[in-house]
Amino acid sequence: MGALGKLGFEVRSANVLQRAVQKVASTRVGAWYFSKTLHLPDKALFKVTGGRLTVPALLAGLPVMMLTTTGAKTGKPRTMPLLGIPVGDDLAVIGSNYGQRNTPGWVYNLEADPSAVVAYRDRSVEVVARRADEAETDRIFALGHAFYPGYAKYRSRADHRIIRVFILETAT
Repeated sequence: MGALGKLGFEVRSANVLQRAVQKVASTRVGAWYFSKTLHLPDKALFKVTGGRLTVPALLAGLPVMMLTTTGAKTGKPRTMPLLGIPVGDDLAVIGSNYGQRNTPGWVYNLEADPSAVVAYRDRSVEVVARRADEAETDRIFALGHAFYPGYAKYRSRADHRIIRVFILETAT
């Protein structure tokens, strides 16, 4: 059983209000705002609700999981809320950083040490990240776009860099 099944991970359809929030979040200003403000309250809400809620799940109907990596420079655990994208029995994550200029730190962490932990709701699973190849990357962007159209805008805005995509496979 892959990470998807072990976590009970699911993608639900967003309602009308949640789709409106998604549109705002995918704009240049909305993406910048959320990139600077969302991760701290999101981690707090996840913790307080025992993993049942995240801010993007509540406001935008997005499937958020917590990815804990090992800091490439510090060696300390680093946890970030990320959208999980189901790919077969596994999950994928996209290092779009809301289409911002820089690559997110968790990407460098996974490149330095591909071992990580994914938490969703009240479950967690150890995973190993592997970099998606070009065809897998295109497929994962398409799968992610199906529930969050902002990915296409992020990819366009970040065309000055390679957006790394990782597939998170259950550790053996």
